[in-house]
Amino acid sequence: MMDKIQLDKPLVEAGWLKKHLDADNLIILDATLPKAVTGNTIEEVPNQRIPGARFFDIKNVFSDTSATYPNTWPGQEAFNQAAKNLGINNNSVIIVYDDHGIYSSARAWWMFKSMGHKNVAVLNGGLPAWKEAGFGLEEKNNLPVVKGDFSRKYDPYFFNDHHDILNGLQNKKELVIDARAENRFLGLVDEPREGLRSGHIPGSINLPYTALLVDGKILEARDLKEKLEGSIPGNRRLVFSCGSGITACVLALGAELAGYQDISVYDGSWTEWGSMPELPIEKVE
Repeated sequence: MMDKIQLDKPLVEAGWLKKHLDADNLIILDATLPKAVTGNTIEEVPNQRIPGARFFDIKNVFSDTSATYPNTWPGQEAFNQAAKNLGINNNSVIIVYDDHGIYSSARAWWMFKSMGHKNVAVLNGGLPAWKEAGFGLEEKNNLPVVKGDFSRKYDPYFFNDHHDILNGLQNKKELVIDARAENRFLGLVDEPREGLRSGHIPGSINLPYTALLVDGKILEARDLKEKLEGSIPGNRRLVFSCGSGITACVLALGAELAGYQDISVYDGSWTEWGSMPELPIEKVE
């Protein structure tokens, strides 16, 4: 039986995870969300996983499926119950990954942070990095797990809604940073989701989440700091937005690694803002 482990940063490498794979309190979560390839076509997700990983189902379990918008925060009680069902305990050290490198794993990381769970980190490079290192895999399965005792309190400071964004626009104490691709931010192309307006939140700036990644891995802390400081004017609270609250969390991860502390994520992101005609937008005409 191995000793229990603790984390001191929100990112771990594949070698670290391999070394601690048998730790008593380690929980590995596969938080993969398939990406849309073209139109309504969804890419195939590999049927392999890191040994012992459990599926963190963002779309169907760790979201409010009755909400108007996708990937909506599920609420404290539902999150606690779903985490218990995955066998997660209050003393668990949680490592989250996805099949893309770093994509939806950051959303799971941010959700646990919003629940006050500090021992959670993202696997840098995700499953591709694990495979590249030559480490073993297993076929995915749904074997039952022993129910955990996870019970935490949600901190609403971590997520914003459109009312918060409007207030921030008026008092100018917050800066919205949009993780979408530049052509979507500028409103030069139609949004992938039908019925959404094109453009961006007034006063927001664009920093595509892919700018913080190289081959699916996040930049070194010093490079992240340089990239963020070069993009972000002034000293305001940072609110990260994207299409539906997923890749905004990649920016949140990069910001935390770069030393930023006063940050949050716009949960509804552009899917909410762009669908509400009463909310102002900017775009290139």
